[in-house]
Amino acid sequence: MRLISTMRKILLGGGVLLIAAAAAFYYFGLRKEPLPPRPDIPFAALEDTSLKDPDNPSRVFRVDFARVEHDVPLSHADLAKLTPANLKAMSQEEIDQIYARLKAGPIPDGVLRGDLFFERGEDGLRTRLAEILGGGLGKGADAKIAGLEKLGKGLWKGKRFYRDERVLRNVIEDFAPLKALIDDESRIEKIEIARTGLLSWISPRTTAWLLFPAKLYCGQSLLDGRRESIIIDYAYSHDLPGYMDRPDALAGRGGLAIRDEIRMVRPGFYLGRAYANRIFLLNFTVYDPEKMSDGLQAFLDGRAVEEDCWAGEPSEVAAQ
Repeated sequence: MRLISTMRKILLGGGVLLIAAAAAFYYFGLRKEPLPPRPDIPFAALEDTSLKDPDNPSRVFRVDFARVEHDVPLSHADLAKLTPANLKAMSQEEIDQIYARLKAGPIPDGVLRGDLFFERGEDGLRTRLAEILGGGLGKGADAKIAGLEKLGKGLWKGKRFYRDERVLRNVIEDFAPLKALIDDESRIEKIEIARTGLLSWISPRTTAWLLFPAKLYCGQSLLDGRRESIIIDYAYSHDLPGYMDRPDALAGRGGLAIRDEIRMVRPGFYLGRAYANRIFLLNFTVYDPEKMSDGLQAFLDGRAVEEDCWAGEPSEVAAQ
């Protein structure tokens, strides 16, 4: 029943956004972006054949994350090969293995750019839903999910972290059709951000809104409980400065009950997971290109990284 209730909320939330969706699909386009080359990093087998059930040979046993980290730890050199773009070339099982081998790192501060992508199947080319459906239905699902990715990326530009206050706000592009969903546009805090894509040639900067406030804290990952993640919690955001019922309540406990979590890939670059009522929705990245570049050599040289969250028992943390 909880799954049905959550899906109903998601559909209702999607209905609220229909005003913006048609214009957004036209504005941002539906062309599916090409996937970049896959980085050469190690993964464990996606199933443990040593645990085959003699009474049910088709039963699959997934490799547990502790064993993945023990057998194929990620070095700093491996993590340096990862980018917000090439993560999209991997299957969801591989993304999960990467996330489970990361630590939270420091809670970010300032504006970080954002990107998002839905879970992909084992070939890394199709979405998981398309892989399950197959044939014409699968192709149709793939096209629709690609459109949702385009829409999400066109509107959501990242997150503004306030490290000292342990809160954040989402950076949403100033897009006229969304104004019908906002109580009072004059109350929205606005910032200037670098524009991406073809329009950056015409105008390198654009205005963005800071919406959907959330609280930041260290807490247990919904994927991997062996160590903490940085949690982005929208459930009790109504007491945060600047909160507006419309649209901020849509992400809260009375709406989609969104809960994000992130872990650091390397300084300035985080991999995240978004959930609605504890149901996994999609992957996302937040990153600061300058910090990624400036801190890379020190990271490769093995300089210690600050940890704000519990990094797990020493025996669990892979040597870097």
